[in-house]
Amino acid sequence: MTTPPVKELIDLHIHVGAAVAPHILWSLAHEQGFKLPVSDYWEFVDAVTAGPDRVRSLDDYIKILHTLTERIQSSPMAVERSVYEIIGREYRRARVTQIELRFNPMRRNLGGERDLDHIIHAALRGMDRAMLEYGVRAGLIFCLAREYDAPTNAIIVEKAIRYLRRGVVGIDLAGSEKNALELHPAELKKYRALYERARASGLKTTVHTGETAETGPAGVIAVVQELKPERLGHGIRASTDPRAMELLAETGTVLEICPTSNLHTHAVENLDELSGHLRRFLGAGVQFTINTDGPCLLNTSMKREVALVQEQGMLSETEIDACLACARRASFLDVH
Repeated sequence: MTTPPVKELIDLHIHVGAAVAPHILWSLAHEQGFKLPVSDYWEFVDAVTAGPDRVRSLDDYIKILHTLTERIQSSPMAVERSVYEIIGREYRRARVTQIELRFNPMRRNLGGERDLDHIIHAALRGMDRAMLEYGVRAGLIFCLAREYDAPTNAIIVEKAIRYLRRGVVGIDLAGSEKNALELHPAELKKYRALYERARASGLKTTVHTGETAETGPAGVIAVVQELKPERLGHGIRASTDPRAMELLAETGTVLEICPTSNLHTHAVENLDELSGHLRRFLGAGVQFTINTDGPCLLNTSMKREVALVQEQGMLSETEIDACLACARRASFLDVH
């Protein structure tokens, strides 16, 4: 009997803060002397895992990142080890041979106590070591934050430009969609200059939007029109509006769909709803990829994400292969 070939997978949407195994975070916390809000390791595992009983919205998911996992990663040593461990783990667990890790370096500098360049160099060292050991292609995406002011986000863009030839490949805009700027086009325009600056310098661009009902398809339309990103993080709610899907198809904007994440954060309520979104995207010619978002926080992997959409009848094997091919075409790693 011939063994079928193992698919080489690609993850375009994976957050450093949600992708480090609990035992590594536990080790890092103790190594740095952090006082943890738990009594033992197993309570810690529960605290850094987004189970359905703990996460009822996107804001609950983000809270775990901002209050615990990202804080533990807030040193050059911790960032270097985190990036190294993520790439190796995803290759070993799911044969991920191409990966784009995203994080906000400002969230790793303890409010200015740590030097941003030291944080960034550490991430690059971890990435270099993992690529050498596993033969994986990798790049970093720097996340801007909706809650930051324009000058702070501008610093992140300038750092991304500075390290473009070193392994940083793009920028993202992330954060809670509650009262998001996408609903206020005049405010959204404040990001336009930053995105134009990034693209002119050779960086690629993506934006978290359309993940929840707060922005929905209106957020997707506004972001595509104002910021013109190559990709959108999630964008799942776009399928509820024919205008949004027509715009995505017309511009060739690629969606970074994260099935398990959308289920856990209740961006979609169940598997049937998720399937309906994907089928409408296919019918409208909207390009999308399958990704993890946070494999450790969500207890998933690229292999599990692919199995989920296939075993639940959402996508056929041919359609999954098309998603993987789309991911390789849409990857930011070919910017150089």
